[in-house]
Amino acid sequence: MSKIDDEVSKKIELCAKKEFLEKGYVDASLRTIAAEAMTTTGSIYSRYGGKEGLFSALVEPSANEFVGIFRSIQEKFCKIDPRKQAGIMDEYTANGMKQLVEYIYSRLEEFHLLVDSSYGTKFQNFVEHLVEIETEYTYKFIEVIGIEFKKPITKDFMHIMNKALFESFFEIVRHNMSKEEAVAYAIMLEKYHSAGWEIIYKENC
Repeated sequence: MSKIDDEVSKKIELCAKKEFLEKGYVDASLRTIAAEAMTTTGSIYSRYGGKEGLFSALVEPSANEFVGIFRSIQEKFCKIDPRKQAGIMDEYTANGMKQLVEYIYSRLEEFHLLVDSSYGTKFQNFVEHLVEIETEYTYKFIEVIGIEFKKPITKDFMHIMNKALFESFFEIVRHNMSKEEAVAYAIMLEKYHSAGWEIIYKENC
């Protein structure tokens, strides 16, 4: 019986991906998903608890793992000798970007759902969560290497800068880039972001 249930769940999730990708979470219909999967809405509720539970089953594992990888990249950098951090940051960041792109392209449908179809769910704040992590570790970097700005960098400014970075980063998904194009784009984007910080540093230190 469990094998039959597993097959039904697989069919539901396959049909749900299609429905969510085409219509977004808000406009997606459990009735349509159930009909396409040749099951009932009751079957979906018993397995997932409803539409948001079904959406979560599709994206939450990938979202959590991506956040874990991103935080791990930040943590490893923090453990590097502070005297070396500034000198290796560009190369380290480029490698980190490549790692994130590699992960996205191993689960591309899930990231299309997260980026384009998650409005109305708890995952609509996925990018915001990444921005908070980036902001946290940017402050740590500034503190560790001892940068003292003449005019303090506010949390609002830091958030806006990092939000722009991550919204731009996920354009690789929205634009359906190949993985090779996405890696090149992500590295160029990071260089652009870093150049802006370099100007601020020179003007305020």
